[in-house]
Amino acid sequence: MDITKLRLFCNLASSLHFGRAANASHVSPSTLSRNIKQLEDDLGVSLFVRDNRSVILTHEGEQFLGFAKEVIQQWETYQESLLAQADQLRGQLSIYCSVTASYSFLYEILTEFRVKHPGIAIKLHTGDPAQSIERILAGDEDIAIAAKPDKLPAGISFKPINSSPLIFITANNEDWQGKNWEEIPVIIPEEGLARERLNIWFDSLGIKPNIYAEVKGNEAIVSMVSLGFGVGVAPQIVVDNSPLANKVKRFDPQPDLGPYDTGLCVMEKRLKSPIVAAFWTQLQ
Repeated sequence: MDITKLRLFCNLASSLHFGRAANASHVSPSTLSRNIKQLEDDLGVSLFVRDNRSVILTHEGEQFLGFAKEVIQQWETYQESLLAQADQLRGQLSIYCSVTASYSFLYEILTEFRVKHPGIAIKLHTGDPAQSIERILAGDEDIAIAAKPDKLPAGISFKPINSSPLIFITANNEDWQGKNWEEIPVIIPEEGLARERLNIWFDSLGIKPNIYAEVKGNEAIVSMVSLGFGVGVAPQIVVDNSPLANKVKRFDPQPDLGPYDTGLCVMEKRLKSPIVAAFWTQLQ
């Protein structure tokens, strides 16, 4: 199986856009299209449904994507092993985290790693921390900074780096005294640990929350709260590091949603990669 074709396929499956996938792959759209067609001919199935405006994975394409990612990872691990034997560890390490985590934790971790391994390039993606473990399980990232779920999925290793309470916040000029939760507009995460804890807390009290907005990313929650749209929930470390920290305050009374434990996670099978293992073993 041609690794180059598999990489082109994965880039197109990720972007679902020939132009963007071609740019990311440093090839022309016609070269990308020709390679995808050759791959489909080799497999005897269509991997994408195409028209003039959209590209969609077929059922067979979705199935093949997992296989393609696995083969690419195995090939990269083998290459890294050869370089490690020659004492020339080179390659790429993919990391996913939130914006807050990138400047709260990564600087210290990566500074030491880059000194020890200057030949390893870091590919950093930032986004909603609720998607961190999902991206690790899907094989989209080597390492992710994530909130530790109440139950870790099988095959995931986790190293804690910080514990921060989940806190309710409101805008400085808002006063919700005397209001019940059915009257208070709340801004909550779309998914993830904080959303799960909120759902359990509201259910335990028999409260049907007045949801004003469901938001991706803790930083966006702080922003909406600072504008006076309602009461939000976010890890205290996110609030403390926000440029809007002086525009919000802790909600009173403060319900207890438990700790928000943050750490690095990796698929255990990815530790066969010398690059991933070098990063993981450096962590205390």
